[in-house]
Amino acid sequence: MQEYLNPEFWQEKAQYIFNLLLQWLQSPQFYAQVGAIVGSVFLATILAKTLRSKVSWFAEAPDADSRLAKVRGYVYAVRNLLFPALCYVFLGIAASVCAAAVGADWLVRIARSVSVVFLVYHLINQFITHPLMRQLMIYIAIPVATLQAFGYLDETIEFLDGVAFQAGNIRLSVYFLIKTAIVAGFFFWLGSLSNRQGQTMIRNQESLDIGTKELFSKLFQIVLFGAVAVLAMQVLGLDLTILTVFGGALAVGIGFGLQQIASNFISGIILLIERSLTVGDFIELDDGRMGILKELNMRSATLETFDGKELMVPNEKFITGVFINWTRDDPRQRYEVEFSVAYGTDLRALPDIIIPAISKHPGVLQDPEKPDLELRGFGDSGVNFGLEFWIEGIDDGKNRISADLLLIIWETLQENNISIPFPQREVRILEGHDAPKMTVKRTTPGKPISKK
Repeated sequence: MQEYLNPEFWQEKAQYIFNLLLQWLQSPQFYAQVGAIVGSVFLATILAKTLRSKVSWFAEAPDADSRLAKVRGYVYAVRNLLFPALCYVFLGIAASVCAAAVGADWLVRIARSVSVVFLVYHLINQFITHPLMRQLMIYIAIPVATLQAFGYLDETIEFLDGVAFQAGNIRLSVYFLIKTAIVAGFFFWLGSLSNRQGQTMIRNQESLDIGTKELFSKLFQIVLFGAVAVLAMQVLGLDLTILTVFGGALAVGIGFGLQQIASNFISGIILLIERSLTVGDFIELDDGRMGILKELNMRSATLETFDGKELMVPNEKFITGVFINWTRDDPRQRYEVEFSVAYGTDLRALPDIIIPAISKHPGVLQDPEKPDLELRGFGDSGVNFGLEFWIEGIDDGKNRISADLLLIIWETLQENNISIPFPQREVRILEGHDAPKMTVKRTTPGKPISKK
């Protein structure tokens, strides 16, 4: 490694390259290879263009319902790889021809190495859709392919491995850190992709209920990422006995600082096993907040409220706290709306007027109980009633059945000439000996008014 830090080494390299270029420019073999490269690129361009325009599988994207649509889709996806692939093939042929005709093929082989890098670049852009992974592959795979194509990969690895930091028995080189970052990133991406695909397949199993699907999906996620971690350590060449040390450190960490994380994780497993919560349930917390359970994750649950907000609730809260699951076993719920009528109304005839009207609403159920109108009390301004009714699901009170039923009650009372009372007050002016004895005497401006 010391020679790479010596300026004289690079001066000798530069002088060698300069002399080599002079030899190339004075050599007929050089120009013969240039012609072979130009001819190969020209033939690859013409043939790739012809294939893309004449072959139907390359010319048009297949319809989803066409025959062999999946296979044709893969073939159509590689249409942009025709040119670099044909360049690689024709340059290989040209290298053999030049070696036999002029006794030199080094420049053609260099051009063929460049075509490999070009092909790798097109492969990355064509088949890696994730923006971050695409950028990582471009900045990592392209340099590696270039060094490999020109034969400098082993020397580069040796140089990077020589730049290291050592503390006791631990040695960390630049090459090891780069390899760790690449392997960890690749396996994390592969694990995330496999996790999404696996959970989608599990949730699409119609024979399983929602709780079982969620349980299997979370267990699949835990097992998958555990296997990915072990596999990544194997690829990096790490001793798996380090897991014993890591396990002990993790236990200590849980004991001192990760109690809540471990508690929420275990609480999530318990909730999935006992199925007291499932996705789609309507949950009301003890502090009055409520929403539909959208996700049950390893650490927390997500409640989506009626106004579009998402509440992140730790799993431990559902184990140690009190909550209401409105729709766990039976989605039918009973609600009520209140209204008042004026004194003087025929109260016994009121149920026969109101109940048939609100029963026509499609959301009002007749089972397990029919709508019921109850006399609640006599108020200051009118007689108070409560209408009880059953519905399928949850009524948010402002935007659903309650508002519709209040409007139906209003219209029904208006049609039957029944008035809804409003607060009234009487003001009496007393005269004679009951009137308060008070006179007001106005004084000159600037002085206060005196009262007697």
